[in-house]
Amino acid sequence: MKIEIGTDKISSRERFLEAIVQSAIDYAIISMDLDGLVTSWNEGAHRILGWTAEEMVGKPATAFFIQEDREEGVPQREMTAALNRGRGSDERWHLRKDGTTFWASGEMMALRADDDTAIGFIKILRDRTQERDQSDRQRLLMHELGHRMKNTLSVVQSIAIQSLRNAASLDDASEKLQSRLAAYSTAHDILLQKNWTSATLGNIVEAARINIGLEGSARMKAQGPDVELGPQAALSFSLVLHELLTNALKYGALSNAEGRIDLSWMVERRDGEDFLVSAWRETGGPPVVDPTRKGFGSRLIFSSLNAYGEVGVVYEPQGLVFKIDMPLSKIQFRNDLAQIDT
Repeated sequence: MKIEIGTDKISSRERFLEAIVQSAIDYAIISMDLDGLVTSWNEGAHRILGWTAEEMVGKPATAFFIQEDREEGVPQREMTAALNRGRGSDERWHLRKDGTTFWASGEMMALRADDDTAIGFIKILRDRTQERDQSDRQRLLMHELGHRMKNTLSVVQSIAIQSLRNAASLDDASEKLQSRLAAYSTAHDILLQKNWTSATLGNIVEAARINIGLEGSARMKAQGPDVELGPQAALSFSLVLHELLTNALKYGALSNAEGRIDLSWMVERRDGEDFLVSAWRETGGPPVVDPTRKGFGSRLIFSSLNAYGEVGVVYEPQGLVFKIDMPLSKIQFRNDLAQIDT
């Protein structure tokens, strides 16, 4: 009578434990004998790995290890660690029935009898692919953020150095530095509106007009199709347009009451590749002559845009002409690394 009661208690306990194991559907819980053959396979293992219990019981547990790990003896090392240290931990790729892989964290532990004799193993693993992907994205974002910060600081440092170096006075340096940084900041704002993926050339041009006080002015005509610029190209174009407009206000077409600026751009197809072709033309201003020395604005124009294609400046008597001719593949490349030379 006591034996029957004891047997009923053990049976009830086993059923209780079995119910717990089967309800843990987020975890693959697999038991195996000392030879590594599967002896039990819960519903979580079915959902995560794809095989049913009927397909896996009696089969080697190495089936869900990737080929490289099987060849290197990883399952055997886990079992050895479980026997010697009580458990073997892993963070690795595993294989599903359909051949796809997933990143899992798992533990393998030795199963022991009452006399401490090893009778098998139990492996518990969980699909951590989503967490790994999130971690990888976070590392990538941190790396890209660090790159952007370094690149931005490099440009700001160059702007500061050149503004101070070429200034006639501290007030002049302060004015130039603030206006250039404002133009650079505005370009950042435009990029942030599209999650730092791109900005249109039209938006960059309009922002430059607003920064310089030419919003809605008939003295500057700008026209062209929508052209997407990558982040660094957008920043470079913003600085270049700021310098061109500043120069036009001080010495060029906008320094008197009659001058005007015509800015146009188009996309031209050549040999299977699209090119951005643009021209900045000033007319009606004071007569223009070749400068005897290149200031920061001239150096910025060439150093900022030369990496993307051909850049040309012609000092025609009736006004400055600035032209660019560059492949869209370069100015739309997301990780372009154009810098301003110091």
